[in-house]
Amino acid sequence: MFVSGGVVSDLWATVVLTVAVFGLLELWKETAKRGVDQKMNRKLVHISIGLVFMLCWPLFSSGPRGAIMAALIPGANIIKMLLIGSGLWKDEATVKSMSRFGDRRELLKGPLYYATTITLACAIWWRTSPIGFAAICNLCAGDGMADIVGRRFGSQKLPHNRNKSVAGSIAMALSGFLASVGYMHYFASFGYVEESWGMVLGFLAASVASAIVESLPISTELDDNLTVTLASVLVGKLVF
Repeated sequence: MFVSGGVVSDLWATVVLTVAVFGLLELWKETAKRGVDQKMNRKLVHISIGLVFMLCWPLFSSGPRGAIMAALIPGANIIKMLLIGSGLWKDEATVKSMSRFGDRRELLKGPLYYATTITLACAIWWRTSPIGFAAICNLCAGDGMADIVGRRFGSQKLPHNRNKSVAGSIAMALSGFLASVGYMHYFASFGYVEESWGMVLGFLAASVASAIVESLPISTELDDNLTVTLASVLVGKLVF
């Protein structure tokens, strides 16, 4: 049902993607309710949603219709973040699983930037651009692992930001880079991109730049979901 590239196949792909993404969100809401550490739970959401979303892209057709229909799924999350963050929709489980301090207004920052990044990456750089891969992988795998590793092994702090660690920054650059290369192989297997060492080096540059930007104090002030994405896109424009 997914091979014809017609409207019906895109509708089925939308159903599958919706079940996958919102099923994951429900899973992390349940783990939050059951007492899983809030910081860890939030990072599991952060890492998994975008990567699983991108994993489902080959289900859709190659043209603009496929990109738009896929982008509708995270686009719905933009609306959800706006409604919950503004208080128009009460959902304490979502607030607990996605916020640092349990304040619904936090959803209007990091989680909103996150959903917006994934939506735009899908709509603009649909399947054939390494810029989209780098933006999502550095945001999800890179930034997510930076926090997890930094909390556990981050005793050595960065000289320019005592709130960030050497281990966390290395983990971010390495995780974002490996995820980007992994998705390059994945999409190349479908014929959407052509693998090259130049692309690999481009991913390395984007991941290192994202890790450097995430380590700066400005990323805490503006929200690293925004600064990491901008760094990935700007470097991607230069190297790809």
